[in-house]
Amino acid sequence: MVLLFSLIIYILQTLLPFLAIIIIYNCFKTLRVNTRKDSPLILLVNKNTKEKIPIIHWENSIGRSRSSDIILDGITVSRDHAVLFRRDEGWIISDTGSKTGIYINGNKVNGSKKVSPGDTVDIGGNKLVLERLEDNKILKKSEKLENKSEPSVASSGALLALVAVFHFIAAFTVCFQATQIKFEPAIAFGLITGIGWLFFIITRYVFGRVGFELEALALFLSGIGILTASTVDLKAIYIQASSMFLGMIMFCLILTLIKNPDMAMKFRIYIGVLAILLFAVNIVFGKIKNGSQNWLNVYGLSIQPSEIIKAAFVFVGTSTLEKLQTARNLTGFILFSSLCMLSLFLMGDFGTACVFFTGFLIISFMRSGSLRSLVLVLSGAVLGGLMILKFKPYIVDRFCAWRHVWSYVNDLGCQQTRVLTYSASGGLFGVGIGKGYLRGVFASFTDLIFGVICEEWGLLIGISVVLCIILLGFYARRVSIKSRSVFYSIASCAAAGIIVFQMSLNVFGAADILPLTGVTLPFVSLGGSSMVCSWGLLAFIKASDERTYAARRGRA
Repeated sequence: MVLLFSLIIYILQTLLPFLAIIIIYNCFKTLRVNTRKDSPLILLVNKNTKEKIPIIHWENSIGRSRSSDIILDGITVSRDHAVLFRRDEGWIISDTGSKTGIYINGNKVNGSKKVSPGDTVDIGGNKLVLERLEDNKILKKSEKLENKSEPSVASSGALLALVAVFHFIAAFTVCFQATQIKFEPAIAFGLITGIGWLFFIITRYVFGRVGFELEALALFLSGIGILTASTVDLKAIYIQASSMFLGMIMFCLILTLIKNPDMAMKFRIYIGVLAILLFAVNIVFGKIKNGSQNWLNVYGLSIQPSEIIKAAFVFVGTSTLEKLQTARNLTGFILFSSLCMLSLFLMGDFGTACVFFTGFLIISFMRSGSLRSLVLVLSGAVLGGLMILKFKPYIVDRFCAWRHVWSYVNDLGCQQTRVLTYSASGGLFGVGIGKGYLRGVFASFTDLIFGVICEEWGLLIGISVVLCIILLGFYARRVSIKSRSVFYSIASCAAAGIIVFQMSLNVFGAADILPLTGVTLPFVSLGGSSMVCSWGLLAFIKASDERTYAARRGRA
C-alpha cells in the first residue's frame, strides 16, 4: 500500500512540469494574439509631398533623425525638432530646442501650444496639416472594418483554475509524501487559491478589466514560492501570502495612478521625493543584515525599502514625455537616479544598485534615443565599479571566487557549489518539495531559491520559472510597440527589464555563471518586500495592454 501511494506521488510530481508548460503556453499564446491594431488616431498631411502620415501614438517625436516617429527631410529640420502629443485638452506640439522653430498658421510657437484639426504646422519648411479621420473617407471605412471584430480573450476563469490545479497537486505531494500528514502545505494552497480568486473577482467585476493572463502567471510563480516556503513554518506562509495580497493591492493602485498619463506626471515629483525620503530613513535607521544596510524593522517585520522604491523608480523615470529625444528631458531623472545610486552605495547593496542601473539604462535610451549618452553613462558606471572594488574589499572576494568556486568549496564558493551539486541531484522531476538538502545552506530561500526549486521540484520546473520570466520580457517588448502612449511603452520595458535582469542575477549568480550578488528571484524568493515589488512592477507591463483600460464587453 505504501509502495502504491509512493508511486502515485511520483506520478503527480512528473505531471507538474507538463501542467506548468500548459499554463505558460496558454497565457502567452493569448497575450501574443491580443495586441492592438495600428489604427490611427489622427492624420498629418504633408502639403509639400502630399503624404498622409497616420498618427497612432499619444506621443510622437518629429525630426530628421531616423529614430524619430515622424521623419521629415530638409536641412532646416533639426534631428530632434518637436514632439506632438495628445492630452486631455487636445493635441499639443512642443519645440524640443530646434534651430528654426515651429510655426502654427504662421505664428511662431514658444515652448508648447495646442494645435487643432485644420491648423498648418510649419516644421523646417514642411507644412503639415492636422486632419481628423472623419475627413478621410478611405481611412474611416477601413477603421470601421477593423473595429467590427473583437480580439479573443483567454478564459480567465479557466486559466485560474488550471493554476489552482497545479498548486493543488504540488500541495498534495507535500502533504502526503511522508508517513505523517503535513497540514501546512494545505493551508498554503488555501491561501494562494482564495486570494487568487478574490483578486480575480475584484479586477473582473469591480474594475471591469478583461484578460487575466499576466496575473495568472504571477500567481503561478508566487504559488511556487509560497508552497516551497510552506515546508519551513506557518509564519513564512502567512508572510508570503500576506505580501502577495499587498502586492495585488499595489498592482491595482499603480494601474489606477497611471490610467491617465497626465495624472501620472502630476504625481511623479511627490513619488520621487517620497522615494528619496524613504532611502534617507533607511540610511539613518536601517539595520545591517547579510552585509547590507537595507532593512527597516516595522512592528517586528523586516522591510527592504529599496524593493518598494523600484516601482517608484520606473514611475518617475517614465513620466516626463514632452521633451522626448532630448538630453534636457533626462536631467531630472539623472539627478533622481544619482541620489538612488548614492543611497544604495551607502547602504552597501550593490546587487540592487545593478538592478536600478539596468532600469536607468532602459529608460534613458527609450526617452532620449541617444547611444552616445549611454556610452558616457556606462563609462561612468565602469569607473564607479572600480571605485567600489577599491573601497569594498569583500566585493573583490566575490569576484575572486567567481568561476573558481570549486577551489573555495568550504568558504567563498560554499553556496554555489552546493547549488550545483544538489540541483543536479534533483534530476528532471525533483526529489520532492521539502526533501532537499540545499534548504540547509545559508540564504537557500532567497539568493539560492532557484537551486532549491531545481532540487525539490525538478529541473523542468526550474526551467519553466526562468522561461516564464524571459517570455514576460519578450511580451513587454512586443506590446510596447503597439501601446498608445510612450509612457506605457517605456514603463513596460523598464519594469520587464528589471524583472528579467534580477532573475538573471539570481539564477546565474547561484550557478556561478555570474558573481553572486544576493538579489531575490522575482515572485518566488522568500521575502515580503520582494513579492510586493514584483507585483508592482507587473502593473506597468499590464498597463501596456490596450485591453487594460478598455471597457469590459462580455465575458472573458
